Amino acid sequence: MTPITEVEGRRLALSNLEKVLYPADGFTKGEVLHYYATTAEVLLPHLRDRPVSFLRYPDGPGGQLFFTKNVPPGTPDWVTTAEVPRSEGPARMVLVQDLASLMWAANLVTEFHTPQWVIGAPGEADRLVFDLDPGAPATVVECCEVALWLRERLAADGIPAYAKTSGAKGLHLLAGVEPVPSERTVEYAKSLAVEAEKAMPRLVVHRMTRSLRPGKVFVDWSQNAARKTTAAPYTLRARSEPTVSAPVSWEEIEACRSPHQLAFLAPDMGPRLRVHGDLLAPLLDPGHAAPLP
Repeated sequence: MTPITEVEGRRLALSNLEKVLYPADGFTKGEVLHYYATTAEVLLPHLRDRPVSFLRYPDGPGGQLFFTKNVPPGTPDWVTTAEVPRSEGPARMVLVQDLASLMWAANLVTEFHTPQWVIGAPGEADRLVFDLDPGAPATVVECCEVALWLRERLAADGIPAYAKTSGAKGLHLLAGVEPVPSERTVEYAKSLAVEAEKAMPRLVVHRMTRSLRPGKVFVDWSQNAARKTTAAPYTLRARSEPTVSAPVSWEEIEACRSPHQLAFLAPDMGPRLRVHGDLLAPLLDPGHAAPLP
């Protein structure tokens, strides 16, 4: 029998709690739900008012993975949804606004991906993002070197940057910006990626062409486009282990000499939050938003 749980007055059917989703370490669906319940306080503010795309992996990362952008069938009527403009016509998407909605969505077994804008102003970016993706044999260690260069370059334009692991191989750099059309953030991010390649030609590439990327860090500026999404802070990823897209400090980035130093699993996050709190909290304060040059 599927257990019924009440969360903030909402009744939820949470299924298959003993199912192993991450075979490498036996991490179960019940542990996934526990992870989201215990990180909700820091995760929810980063999801709030942003339409969520779900990358679902109901049978674990070794099973079928599929993106869901539209409201999934069977979504409870108390889950907030909103109409979102798209090039092919408007669509309705989920907003994860509260703990009950988070637990309902987590029960689907999903990564959470969000755009760089909020529902009240679609296409008006309030975030700037760089996805630093290493091409083997480069690793997150090389990403750290590039991240430090980008931090200084952004600081020169008066833009404070914050970092998190991608939860896969690389790093994400984020900054809060005063709302501008997404086209502006795309243009600016691309210009910095080109600058980075010129400054570090043996380490950086700004083009997606696969043949250019071995041994280099691809500075992906394109995720600033209004139609694109990025893995949300604190989301679990569909990897062999329950890796997290985890906020990290600049001190950790400066000290990184081995990939394992910036690899964080779900059980690591409780202790990290007790020590650091939410390292990305400044992104949630409009007072920290910087104007684009």
